Amino acid sequence: MLTTLLAASMAAATAAPAAPAWHDGLDWHGVHVSIQQDAAGAYTLAWPFGQRVIAPQTFAADTASPLFDGLYAMAQDDLKQDSVTAIRDGAFDHGQPIPCHCFETGLKWPYVWTRDLSYSTDLGLWRFDADRARNGLKFKLSDVRVPTAPQGLYVMQDTGSGGSWPISTDRVVWFLGAQHLLGDKAFAADVYKALGDTLAQDRLYAFDPHMGLYHGETSFMDWREQSYPAWTFDEVTFIGQSFALSTNVLHYQALQMAATLARQHGDARTAGRFADQAKALKAAINARFWRADRGMYMSFIGGDGTPNDTYDLLGIALAVTSGVADPARAVQTLANYPTWPAGSPVMWPERRDQPIYHNRAIWPFVSAYAMRAARDVDQPARIAHEIESIMRGASLYGSNLENYELLTQGQHVDEGKLSGPVVNSPRQLWSVAAYMAAVTEGVFGLEPDGKLVPKLPTSLVPMLFGDRDSISLALPGRHITLILPKMRDGNLLVADRITTKGDATTVQLKAITVKDAPLRTDAPLFAPEAPPAPALAADGKTWKVQAHGKVRLYVNGHRAETIDGSGTLPRSGDLTCVSATRVGDDGLESLHSPAVCGDEGQPVDGSWPRHWTAPASGNFRVSLNYSNDHGPINTGITAAVKMLAIRCDGATEQRVPIVMPHSVREQRSTWGEFSARAGAACTFTLEDGFNMSYLSHFAHYTGGVGGSDGPLNAADVKGMVIAPLGASTDKGTPR
Repeated sequence: MLTTLLAASMAAATAAPAAPAWHDGLDWHGVHVSIQQDAAGAYTLAWPFGQRVIAPQTFAADTASPLFDGLYAMAQDDLKQDSVTAIRDGAFDHGQPIPCHCFETGLKWPYVWTRDLSYSTDLGLWRFDADRARNGLKFKLSDVRVPTAPQGLYVMQDTGSGGSWPISTDRVVWFLGAQHLLGDKAFAADVYKALGDTLAQDRLYAFDPHMGLYHGETSFMDWREQSYPAWTFDEVTFIGQSFALSTNVLHYQALQMAATLARQHGDARTAGRFADQAKALKAAINARFWRADRGMYMSFIGGDGTPNDTYDLLGIALAVTSGVADPARAVQTLANYPTWPAGSPVMWPERRDQPIYHNRAIWPFVSAYAMRAARDVDQPARIAHEIESIMRGASLYGSNLENYELLTQGQHVDEGKLSGPVVNSPRQLWSVAAYMAAVTEGVFGLEPDGKLVPKLPTSLVPMLFGDRDSISLALPGRHITLILPKMRDGNLLVADRITTKGDATTVQLKAITVKDAPLRTDAPLFAPEAPPAPALAADGKTWKVQAHGKVRLYVNGHRAETIDGSGTLPRSGDLTCVSATRVGDDGLESLHSPAVCGDEGQPVDGSWPRHWTAPASGNFRVSLNYSNDHGPINTGITAAVKMLAIRCDGATEQRVPIVMPHSVREQRSTWGEFSARAGAACTFTLEDGFNMSYLSHFAHYTGGVGGSDGPLNAADVKGMVIAPLGASTDKGTPR
């Protein structure tokens, strides 16, 4: 089946009509879609398995393509269907309706989720119904229901891997949406309060001062074994210890926003602190995530900085649009990210052993962010490619679906246990927002700040203009007309002259030629599968390493030698953690095996507080052996979050956050670092931390413990493990 799909995909690259032919329909992989508009302005979209009649909408696109215009009407109709007065989810209030004048997430997701709504709002839905967008965002704010915990107003991390935050930490995406809705003074006050409280909490529990980064899962790609090593299906501590590009860029944007709002509030000291944190985070992202041999930012790295040969389009697009990437890297990282005829995958390379969902899939909202990034770096081929992909998907299935299979843009491909997309919801909110963005930003050039900056690829002119010399768009409170220039030599149309009268803006376009980056179409599809963990055996001053075949070794975050079956590594007496990857014939590297560690020190047993004497001066890693059976691996709100207070003779108290996510067996917690002098007597006290069950909102959670039955932040701690790290913890830039 896969060979057939690959052949069909490659044939489509030459046989399928390009976007300029899309006037009254399109053809794709033997499927013909047609569209007609009647005298009353209604559209009928038809395909072999059905049709959809779309009534005239409030806001209209007027181009030479009824398909483009009709899909704009369909997106508005989808948005109306997503506009509700109540939401529901089986895990909240026993599935009963919850009043909310807001947007639901989609037909199959009739609830409000933090990341979905926030990305949708940022892509432009705030223009079409600001009240619903604002109400939905307010629904995701909460105060605290535990009197002894720090009080504040916090953004909620949705239920998720290992019991939610801080295994997943992308809740700060909320501010990406909220920034567009600050005209409401009461809401703006809530935003400012929540921004300060949420960032402070993340700084305390998710920030790693040694790496200069925030821990946590990749934003939106939260089905562990799809994008992380397969062995994380029942072991999520690795994810909580790791660092994700997308989540760190979101924190950078939140810090920048906090600095801006603090200045507006006249608090220069706080503004300076947030600005300094943002600057340092930007530097750390560029030092840690950039992979020079690929010319791209990695999707995630290990907790010790171990590089991973994996990339995701959302993280890269956000790095470009946020300004984290400098101009040269912005051009390079987007140009090097691969595409296929149907569109751009949300992650690359793909996994052979996983079904289609995030793996081997196109997600329209991510395509919209890639389009936005391509506009920032003047890459017209990528702009057109993402617009075409968003249009094609909406056309083929008569709705703005959640996602599509990469090679065929199918809504479902039958491959046995690998079939998918596993879930695919019609009128998915962020897919609706993606089509809106393709129209407002991609074609008409309306940027999020309200400026008009058309960057229209000339390849789309035949579709959009046909024999006409102008096209127009009606938006809430704004009407935009683009006028085609007589001379169109070039690859990009930009503004020559802009005239505004009342709410009507006319843009005279001109053609220019930019140095475009060709779409990358030569990338291999799959990475090799990760090998099993190597075995370590101490042999005097060396480690004997036994591996499964030819593998590349990584030691304490750095690339070491390649061995074939067996080899040796130097032994220093300090903690040594070794993982392995396979390298394919095409040069792609697999994800990592589980790490095995030697010279881990001895467990420190007993009741709290626990006592230990430092055997030598230096730095140490501390973690806990524990079990947490308070929820399944893939969801819940009861990751146990604690603070380990360390008091050593003659030294200032050191505090290390410890996270113990849901587990299916006794395992190791996340780890932290501390320092001690030889002979110092150290006392360790485990103090209460904070998890999502402490938020008042989760009193409505009925899908597991920690909700309506009361907050729960606990794990069964079996022991403490301290391992020597040597004199320095400077990990440097991963190789």
